Amino acid sequence: MSAETTGSNQTLLDVRDLVVSYDGIKALQGVSFAVEQGKIVTLIGANGAGKTSILRAVSGLVSYNGAIRFEGQDLKRIPAHRIVALGIAQVPEGRGIFGNLTVLENLRLATWQRTDKAEIETDYERVFQTFPRLKERQHQASGTLSGGEQQMLAVGRALMSRGRLMLLDEPSMGLSPRLVQDIFRIIQDINQAGITILLVEQNANMALRIASRAYVLETGSITLSGTGAELLGDPRIKEAYLGA
Repeated sequence: MSAETTGSNQTLLDVRDLVVSYDGIKALQGVSFAVEQGKIVTLIGANGAGKTSILRAVSGLVSYNGAIRFEGQDLKRIPAHRIVALGIAQVPEGRGIFGNLTVLENLRLATWQRTDKAEIETDYERVFQTFPRLKERQHQASGTLSGGEQQMLAVGRALMSRGRLMLLDEPSMGLSPRLVQDIFRIIQDINQAGITILLVEQNANMALRIASRAYVLETGSITLSGTGAELLGDPRIKEAYLGA
């Protein structure tokens, strides 16, 4: 993949030779991949494979060697809050909501860098249309929401930042099978509305079904890549991740 285009689609995020270390131990060892604009790209792999470290590096939350470019701009020396302003929103593993604040206050936090007040009001309505339960509970303390509702709030908060790239870290973790179906449907809806998705997910079956491209990480390196459909049908993936 070139750093500028892949086929007829522009590369929104380009990661090259990414190395992340914690206390001298390499969590990522020269990872390279690209995310095309308008696509869903998924990273799958076992716990500890390095998936979350990739998202943290893209968000500016860990130091790294290598290069990460968003819309051609090198992110290396840009602080995390400026990366959000550039158009990258992250939904962290564990949701990261503020339980003592209401639903509405959590959503409002994501708008602190925005000055387009009229558009902010429009985006509140957009979030509430996507997640009607959040509208019903907008004045409720977020810590009293169910796990599924908290995940909806985390995604809604990312939408409020108006990012063009959304990083999703284990969005289905801890949810019932029915809510997992709901969350993946919503991810597809968000993507169809024009937001590019980079998805880290343990539920490989669901992730590969919605991804246009997928990468498999093992001990800090990419070992397989292809379309979601190709990896879904790969015997090695079936044996290792799909329980077949």
